[in-house]
Amino acid sequence: MEEERENNNNNTSKSKSKSKYWIINTLESRTFSWILIDQSNPYQSALSWLMFFILTIAVPILAHIVYQCNTCDYSHRRPFDLIVQLSLSVCSTLSFISLSSFARKYGLRRFLFLDKLSDVSVKVRDGYSDQLHRSMKLLCSFIVPCFLADSAYKIWWFSSGGNQIPYISNIYISHTLACTLLLSSWLYRTSLFYLVCVLFKLTCYLQILRLEDFAKVFEKKADVGFILMEHLAIRRTLRIISHRFRAFILSTLILVTVSQFASLLVTTETGSLVNLSTAGELALCSMTLVSGLFICLRSAAKITHKAQSVTSLAAKWHTCATIDSFDDMGTTEETPVTNTSDRANYNFSAHFDSDMDEGDEDELDNTKMVPIYRDTISYQKRQALVTYFENNRAGITVFGFMLDRTSLHTIFAIEMSLTLWLLNKTVGFS
Repeated sequence: MEEERENNNNNTSKSKSKSKYWIINTLESRTFSWILIDQSNPYQSALSWLMFFILTIAVPILAHIVYQCNTCDYSHRRPFDLIVQLSLSVCSTLSFISLSSFARKYGLRRFLFLDKLSDVSVKVRDGYSDQLHRSMKLLCSFIVPCFLADSAYKIWWFSSGGNQIPYISNIYISHTLACTLLLSSWLYRTSLFYLVCVLFKLTCYLQILRLEDFAKVFEKKADVGFILMEHLAIRRTLRIISHRFRAFILSTLILVTVSQFASLLVTTETGSLVNLSTAGELALCSMTLVSGLFICLRSAAKITHKAQSVTSLAAKWHTCATIDSFDDMGTTEETPVTNTSDRANYNFSAHFDSDMDEGDEDELDNTKMVPIYRDTISYQKRQALVTYFENNRAGITVFGFMLDRTSLHTIFAIEMSLTLWLLNKTVGFS
């Protein structure tokens, strides 16, 4: 009977885990794996690369050559099509190469750290599962509006262009097939780019959950060695994430910057024809690339801020324990190790927390007092731990540069300076 119960429990737990990650199962299925991710066998790998070549390289090149439409009326000309096609194709190529490398080296489940979830708490596993489903919704919320907007533009362009737009044999069949291919290419390229950005956000969110769970060790009796091992494990995972995505983040930042400055240059030059019909697709392309870059930079800055908040939390924990120990120490210089009763809440702590406004703070970055268990860890150990945190700041790095809020401010300042300089050269802005 007991063996049957254990088997039933194991089966139910496996079914629950499969149901939680049904999105991963779907992406790994034969229906989707050959399109984006799977490189498990030569056949699927060749099919995946063939699809990539057709929709990312062949279709955009043919579309730019055939549908340049220099003899069309002004509303159907495409003066900025080269920048649009080149920007999307280069970013999607970078995304596809990154995805192929991830799938070949790690596999989707290992890449998303699903194999490490057995080492974390139930709260972290449930939060990660929920975030996985929200990430897929976020992916759709970015892809679907862009696709619908581009669909409306291309349907209008082909339907209103008539005989001005080149066609083969039958105008209706030719325009329908061309429109379908162009829309498929747009959807494929934007999906690749957004997918890598959302996967990066998802992996960062798992570490945020781990850090919030890690912060609770300061509220209970814990050994310095245990705290150190947990923090080292989180630092190692953050370093792995940084090494996996650093080339993608840096390349995306450079490519998006070059694309935006090229767009600004051609749209502000003298005699440039800029209206909704000619520059609408360029604006849509710019919003796509900038939003993807924003997802990456914001996720990196958020996890870095959370990781560095551990230093503040440890210093606050050390301070609270030291202040309380001095109240009872007398002339003793070291915190006594005695079997005193646990005192989780003190008068000054309760009074301080009573004036707090809830909703503006989280588990790591808050101003709440920490429960004291001074009989567990001595002053020297606490001081050594705080010193370690101060000199070993964790976070997302790109070739040694920490992606924190200061880095984002620096990037914004550089981008703004270059933008103003370019506007001064093109439209005489001062």
